[in-house]
Amino acid sequence: MKTKFFLLAIGIIIAIGVKAQKGIDTGTPYGSGADSVRCVENISLFSPYARSNNFKDAYPYWKAVYDECPGSNLNIYILGASIINWQISEEKDPAKRDALIDDMMQLYDNRIKYFGNDPRTKKDNVIARKVISYNELKGENSDYQLMYKWLKEAVDEFGENTDPQAVSRFIFTSIKLLQSDLDKYKEQYINDFVKCSGIYDAQLKAAQAANNEKVIEILTSFKTEMEQNFAVSGAADCESLEKIYAAKVEENKTDIEFLKKTLSILSRVRCNESDVFLTASEYAYKIAPTAESAMGLGTKAVKNNEMATAEKYYNEAIAMSDDSNTKSILYLTLAKIANSKGQYANVKQLCIKCIAENPNEGEAYLVWANAYAAGGRTLFDDPVLAKCVWYAVIDKLEKARQVDPSVASDAAKQINKYSQYFPTKEEIFMHPSIKAGENFLIPGWINETVRIR
Repeated sequence: MKTKFFLLAIGIIIAIGVKAQKGIDTGTPYGSGADSVRCVENISLFSPYARSNNFKDAYPYWKAVYDECPGSNLNIYILGASIINWQISEEKDPAKRDALIDDMMQLYDNRIKYFGNDPRTKKDNVIARKVISYNELKGENSDYQLMYKWLKEAVDEFGENTDPQAVSRFIFTSIKLLQSDLDKYKEQYINDFVKCSGIYDAQLKAAQAANNEKVIEILTSFKTEMEQNFAVSGAADCESLEKIYAAKVEENKTDIEFLKKTLSILSRVRCNESDVFLTASEYAYKIAPTAESAMGLGTKAVKNNEMATAEKYYNEAIAMSDDSNTKSILYLTLAKIANSKGQYANVKQLCIKCIAENPNEGEAYLVWANAYAAGGRTLFDDPVLAKCVWYAVIDKLEKARQVDPSVASDAAKQINKYSQYFPTKEEIFMHPSIKAGENFLIPGWINETVRIR
């Protein structure tokens, strides 16, 4: 027993006599000796202050921990970000404020260095946080090329496992660069879009397999926003997409997932008549018919003047689609085919279906108006009453102008053209069936009430 106590005493003496060393010097979380004790004490002191937003008192204890034992505790970085943010908000000198922002970026880098493998704080997630912080602090002075570089590192390293927030910020910085120089960054942005689409598709597939509704909702939100921005980016012109996707479609002609994704992208930006869309449609339809591939085959049939075949494929596409935008396009296309064949009553019904899917599709009202103009006057033997059909034509053109600015100019031209065909004041006065300012029912397949003016 005496021997045990003697050895224990010797051990305590040796431990006390060990030279103190900081964690940053030894590569250990806390260091050793007195430095280790001081590290633990300072962590216990800065944390309560920081959590209660008393950053002034927290700072000296936090700084000591950050400098001496940076690998000891994750809160050094979580709470440290709040402390530096406080410093930045208090600083009025621009140069000193920029220096503090640099300190904040270094804080995120050190978090990656010491805790980048922690499942709670993966490197790609920290990079996303770093970029968000940088962008908020720098505002309009943000360097998007720098942000892009940081995020590209994460996306390239983690691929399909990249944090969704990091993917979202990556494509955001890519489109910001595009906006600064369309010609310079167009191809880069399109390639980034394709890459991010693939990541989100893979993550959605995994989330759906796991039946994780929360993750599905988040990913769908990110992906939808990305696709909406892509459609209006200025880079998504059919010629550019043709160059990028032509070779890829040939390389992946047996990969149904790639083909479906390609068709979806091209359809979203209305490149449905491009050669690459039609080629991808043929390959995809042979493997597993989809709305997009059937639509592509329908478009190819139209180009070959095979209208019956086109209608067959378009109706197949409508039956398979659950996307309102796609169905709206398909109904409008079928309406145009029916109009070319003089099937005016069918044109009206197809335009109604188109507008039900997309109330702002002004072109549908134009096609509808043209059907009335071409076939409506045959409903009357009376030439004055036949002229009343022009009221219905103008009503549809006015509606087109109202709901869709993109067709407003065309609608205005047609309104000016067709308004001259209204019954004259004298014709209205002399006719027993109509009166200025009152309603009049146009019968038959039109079956609409118009106001005599």
